[in-house]
Amino acid sequence: MSNSMKITAGQTSTRTLTDLIRAMDGQRAATITYVDSKGEESVRTIEIHNILTTSKGGIIVRAMCRTRGEMRTFSLEQIKAYTVHRIRFVLALPEGETVSVAHFASSVEQMIDLELERDYPWPKVSLAA
Repeated sequence: MSNSMKITAGQTSTRTLTDLIRAMDGQRAATITYVDSKGEESVRTIEIHNILTTSKGGIIVRAMCRTRGEMRTFSLEQIKAYTVHRIRFVLALPEGETVSVAHFASSVEQMIDLELERDYPWPKVSLAA
């Protein structure tokens, strides 16, 4: 991946999500331009450990922030630009924090299905009579 910043408004959210999932799966750091809930913009280098869907259908990124040295939550829609680096993760995860397992999906649709299944598992149904 290129080290130039990708502007999220210039591409689909699927493309942004795909790039961030690849960064997570490859344990590659990413630098993001993020606008917080107060409207303040900041640039952060993060190590993505989990990407989840909320009950309202939003997508959140759980990542270690190299600036803060802590696990943080970023809303995908508030990430305005990003770049994925070649450098690997260097921060230790806090105790008790969960991480995502690598995804092996052959299409965007399959990736979305995997994420939804992980966050909203179907009840187990027994077909035995």
